Amino acid sequence: MSRKPKYFDRKFKAELLHPKYWLTWFGILILVIFGLMPARLRDPIARLLAKLVMTIAKKPISIARINVTACFPEKTPVEVEALLKENIENFVMILLAQSELLVRSHANMRRRVKLMGFEHVENARAAGQPVIFIMPHVWGIEYAGLRLNLDLPMVSMAKAHRNGLFNWFNNRMRSSLGGNIYMREAGIRALLSELKNDKSFFYLPDEDLGPDKSVFAPFLGTVKATLPVVGRLAQAGNAQVMPVKIGYNQQARQFELTVMPAIEPDEMKGKENEALALNRAVEQVILAYPEQYMWFLKVLKTRPEGEAPLY
Repeated sequence: MSRKPKYFDRKFKAELLHPKYWLTWFGILILVIFGLMPARLRDPIARLLAKLVMTIAKKPISIARINVTACFPEKTPVEVEALLKENIENFVMILLAQSELLVRSHANMRRRVKLMGFEHVENARAAGQPVIFIMPHVWGIEYAGLRLNLDLPMVSMAKAHRNGLFNWFNNRMRSSLGGNIYMREAGIRALLSELKNDKSFFYLPDEDLGPDKSVFAPFLGTVKATLPVVGRLAQAGNAQVMPVKIGYNQQARQFELTVMPAIEPDEMKGKENEALALNRAVEQVILAYPEQYMWFLKVLKTRPEGEAPLY
């Protein structure tokens, strides 16, 4: 008996028309309408809606405030609040635009995402190597993945949503260029198999996966628990590891996507060295567009022994 593949099924199923999903369908319709709307009309609406989000998203904003204060201890309370305001504004702006990745043309994607540094990828490809892209959780990550997927065979991994319809819609968008989106339970072996099949992918090293096998390393103005697995994965899959940064330029109404030079393999020898290298890469990406990082995530949940919890 063949084993069921551990990636999301992109096929539409009749069960997604069940009445329990009708409100979700309405939400998707709204997102599609915004995705078809020109950015010059959509962005001002997003700024207005961001003010509403600021008043109702108390818990996520509280987590974001803790993270920003810990990572930037030099910032005054006024500066922290200004960064949070910008962060929410960018979140709403990018969320409302995101369905364009599914409903608009590839030419539109190329216009909307200005790609720089792709020569690093081309050099790796010329050497017969796939790429593990290092990118933390930033608002524009879907744009980065699909824009690179236009010119490079890629796969991804994602956590399933509880809402079956949203799960289908989101992963249908992510896989619209043919790349499989693996479930978390597929594990590292699935990604290694894809590397050996010449597929590249994103690795998000900023997620706090708990103390088991993690290593503490300096991170901005604090320390962070980081899981050092990329170095071994890259070695086993003969891949290069490249940080990627992306940010939305509101004036140009365009995303700026930059692939940075590969991390030297020697910098990731040993768990402590790798954790340090990964955190440095994440810092580079965040500091390029600090107002566009997902600060509401509990990325500092695991603390060194004896240190009080932050959340």
